[in-house]
Amino acid sequence: MTRSDLVEELAARFGQLTQRDAEFAVKAILDAMNDALVRGHRIEIRGFGSFSVNYRPPRMGRNPRNGDSVAIPEKLVPHFKPGKALRQAVDLQDDPLATGSKP
Repeated sequence: MTRSDLVEELAARFGQLTQRDAEFAVKAILDAMNDALVRGHRIEIRGFGSFSVNYRPPRMGRNPRNGDSVAIPEKLVPHFKPGKALRQAVDLQDDPLATGSKP
């Protein structure tokens, strides 16, 4: 699902919202989540999951072309951990990989 799909779904589900209002709501929520993660805060949405920022220490990697060692600097990366309800809901679905369709 893309951002525009989410806007369309929101506008369709709530008839009182125009496409523009739904787009504004999605943008406001995503901007607020983005700002919170940039500040290093944790976001927890009950029944869905939590977003946090993880620290990755510096390490040595390898250049796949020539095998030379490359220093990879430390960095902070966003991390999502699904909640129990989301994990169970996904697990109860039919296996899309078994039927050959894409998830």
